[in-house]
Amino acid sequence: MSQLANQLVIAEKEEVARGIRQLLATPLLTERGQPEAFELVRRRREPIRQWFDYYCGWTLTVEPRLGYARLVKVRVAMDPGRPARRLRSGRAPFDRRRYVLLCVVAAELLATPVTTIGLLAKRVSLATSSDEVVAAFDTSSRGERMAFVDVLRLLESYGVLEVVDGTTEAFVESAEAKVLYQVDATLLLRLLAAPVGPSRLAVPADEVALRFEELVAAVSRERRYGLASGAHDDTAKRSEVQRNLWLRHSVFRRLVDDPVLYFEDLSADEHAYLSSPTGRQLLRRAAEQGGFALEERAEGVLLVDVDGIATDTRFPDDASNAKVAALLLLDALTGPMTIEQLQAAAAELLERFPRWAKSYRGEDGVRQLTTDALAVLTAFGLAQLTSGLVRPLPAAARYAVRGARTSDSEENPV
Repeated sequence: MSQLANQLVIAEKEEVARGIRQLLATPLLTERGQPEAFELVRRRREPIRQWFDYYCGWTLTVEPRLGYARLVKVRVAMDPGRPARRLRSGRAPFDRRRYVLLCVVAAELLATPVTTIGLLAKRVSLATSSDEVVAAFDTSSRGERMAFVDVLRLLESYGVLEVVDGTTEAFVESAEAKVLYQVDATLLLRLLAAPVGPSRLAVPADEVALRFEELVAAVSRERRYGLASGAHDDTAKRSEVQRNLWLRHSVFRRLVDDPVLYFEDLSADEHAYLSSPTGRQLLRRAAEQGGFALEERAEGVLLVDVDGIATDTRFPDDASNAKVAALLLLDALTGPMTIEQLQAAAAELLERFPRWAKSYRGEDGVRQLTTDALAVLTAFGLAQLTSGLVRPLPAAARYAVRGARTSDSEENPV
């Protein structure tokens, strides 16, 4: 093989790996929002599609003419740490009302390719008024209009809505605002990742909260794995082929989607599969093809993206005071600690650096800083809170340098 051919093969592998990691970070890529990333995925879509299909059982749909690529990431696990967020400076997570309006707005948008914000608001108001469970949408309330705008802006960011004339934010100030939209109904239908439509479950509204986990498993059910496809079940009626397929997909979905995979969190069969010669071979091959650095430890496995492409949030990172505090508190977290002990360590940080973390200087600042830092540590799989005790998890050893983090500055502790 010539040197040029070798270079082309290497370049293709690098592009495929980059496309895989790009889709893990952004499962919905639009040509308008991320033109370079979309073009790469469009060009290398077949090997990228094969990688996701084989290792994770996820479907990749690329529509070059419509200008989007959609990776459908199906998982039974619920992750409250990755909510839809308001596209405002604070990026606050969606509350219950916004999620309800998102569902109603999505349903109403399927009816027409073009609409105005006023007509859409009226349709949503009529739909909610006739529903016995959902509270009626009231355009006279500024809070309601703001929630409505947050939903529309989220759909704009997905490419479902395109503003033809006007500004969506104007509706917050006045329900008489004039905004014209073009609707991409095809892309709207692609947003739902559940294999089973929620409307097919036919569950009474008063039972939803009591049966929530059961319902999540039901909408996530994939027939190809057999009867108990929503979760691993040794008693399920499934063939050996279906069982092995489920084991491979369940393990690799967690590997690429979670910060770290601990063996103790796996079922006995999943652990055995990953520890087998076949499982280890597939693990190394998947990491190489995806452009990941593989870290294997006695406690678990970690796929590291050294380029940070697949990472939706970083750690360590000095972008927020909570992340800085989380990094520093790891040094104090040498073993199980109570919340009170962790708060004492946080208070010491605030005392050592009096010009740092000014937003946590109030009466409840120490408790809030501890809560926020602990949320960071648990989200990254570095600590676990159980029965009031915080204990470090094995992956914490990657970041903790006991006694080595010092600073002479009163403004920045790192």
